[in-house]
Amino acid sequence: MKRITLAHGGGGRVTRNLLKDIFYPLLDNEYLRGETDAAVLPASDRPLAFTTDAHVVNPLFFPGGDIGRLAVYGTANDLAVMGAEPQYLTLGCIIEEGMPVDDLKRVVASIADAARDANVKVVAGDTKVVGTGAADGLFLCSAGVGTLLPHAPSGAQTIQPSDAVIVSGPIGDHGATIFAARQSGMHIDVISDCAPIFPLVQAAMKASSQIRVMRDPTRGGLGAALNEFIENGSVSIELNAGAIPVRPAVQSLCDLMGFEPMHLACEGRLVIIVAAEDAEAVLQALRSVKGGESAAIIGRVDTAHPGMVYQRTPVGGKRIVDMPSGELLPRIC
Repeated sequence: MKRITLAHGGGGRVTRNLLKDIFYPLLDNEYLRGETDAAVLPASDRPLAFTTDAHVVNPLFFPGGDIGRLAVYGTANDLAVMGAEPQYLTLGCIIEEGMPVDDLKRVVASIADAARDANVKVVAGDTKVVGTGAADGLFLCSAGVGTLLPHAPSGAQTIQPSDAVIVSGPIGDHGATIFAARQSGMHIDVISDCAPIFPLVQAAMKASSQIRVMRDPTRGGLGAALNEFIENGSVSIELNAGAIPVRPAVQSLCDLMGFEPMHLACEGRLVIIVAAEDAEAVLQALRSVKGGESAAIIGRVDTAHPGMVYQRTPVGGKRIVDMPSGELLPRIC
C-alpha cells in the first residue's frame, strides 16, 4: 500500500505490518524489541523529571526540520530546562487516512535520527488512524522522562535584582521559517533552529550553581518566556535591545510583516537567568558548545517596573515587551 488506510489503525494484520515495516526497525532499541504494552525502565537514584507534549506543525516538513524532529527535540528540551538529562520518550501517532506511506517513513526515520542526536530512546508508543480530513496528515503526542542533575535551577521565584539574562543564540528562526514555508513563492535565508539544547544546559550548569531558571522559548518566543518568569514577582527585566541576537533575514521579515522578533518561536534556543557574578562564566560556557556560539547577555533583572519586561532602546528610550496577544502564527510546533 502506498497510502495509509483505516485498516492500518484497526489492530489487525495491516497494523502489525505497519509496526514491523516502519516503527520497530527504525526506532529499534532493547525496550521496543519485546513488543510489550509498556516499557519496564531501570530505577534511578536521582529525582525524575516528566513532561508531555503534542505536535501539530504545518507543514510537516520545513527547512531545518520536520514534525518528527520537532517532537523529539521539543520533548527533550522541556526536560533539559528543568536541569534534567533526557533519557526516555514515548510517542503517539495520530495518522490521517490517505497519508503517503513514504512520508510516514520519512518522519519516523527523522524521529530515529533526532533520538540518537539527543541521546534518548523511544521506549513505547501507539498508532491511531483517523478518517480523511480529521488530522491534516499527522499529529504526534509525546512524553519524556529525565533524571535531575545536581544544582538544578532553583525556580523563577528565586530571581533576584541584578541577575543576568542570557540567550544562547539568534531568536525567531523557527517562527520565521514556518511562516515563510506557508507562503507560496517566499524564500528567506534562514532555517529552523530545531535542535537539542541539553549540551547547552549541561555546560551552563557546570559553570554555575546559581542558575535561577531556564526555558526554551517556543510558542510566544523570548518575550513570553521572560514575562512568565516575573509575572507574579516584585522584579522587572530590562533588556538591551542592541544586544538581542536576531538574524538579518528574520528582522527583515518582521519589518515587512509587522512581527515582533521577541514573539517569534524558537526550537533550539535557551534563555537563562543567573546570578550576576556567574554571568560571564555561563556565557563563555555556552559559547564553547555547538549552537551557543552567538550566546549573549541581553539584560538584567531590576525593580524599576515590577512584573514588566522592557527594552532600553539604542536612543535611550524604554519600550514594553508584553506577552503576545492572540495567536501570531498558529501551529508552529
